[in-house]
Amino acid sequence: MKDLTISRRSLLRGALVTAAGGVVGYVVAINSSAHRTSNASTAANAYGPTQPSPGRLLAEIARIPVGGSLVLAARKVVLSRSRTGELHAFSAVCTHQGCLVDSVENGLILCPCHGSQFDARTGAVVAGPAGQPLPPVQVVVHDGGVYAT
Repeated sequence: MKDLTISRRSLLRGALVTAAGGVVGYVVAINSSAHRTSNASTAANAYGPTQPSPGRLLAEIARIPVGGSLVLAARKVVLSRSRTGELHAFSAVCTHQGCLVDSVENGLILCPCHGSQFDARTGAVVAGPAGQPLPPVQVVVHDGGVYAT
């Protein structure tokens, strides 16, 4: 009968191959279309949506004054309403070095780190050092709430 002694090197090599296979399998699974399929809006019996979900609630529309703005630091979003009530939403992350903007004054979104200023209606750079506008955030107003889509 053949001796089935396993060397330490063989054991470690086998463990490494198994771990690497697990990582590769996880990466493939997390990026597959099956993982991206959301069941959050599907009924318990999986026969279709229970109610359409508008997305993640950012704020109640009443919290954003007409002609004013609201900085949601925890959500990293700036919401502003024009004098006509039109809603605008932008990332609250400054495009200069990634600081969070902290206030909106006189129609300008202000970054406290290096003084960049952005237009609260368009997100465009008004004063640098930032060279890129604030990216827009897609939102929808539903039942008095502002939701990120």
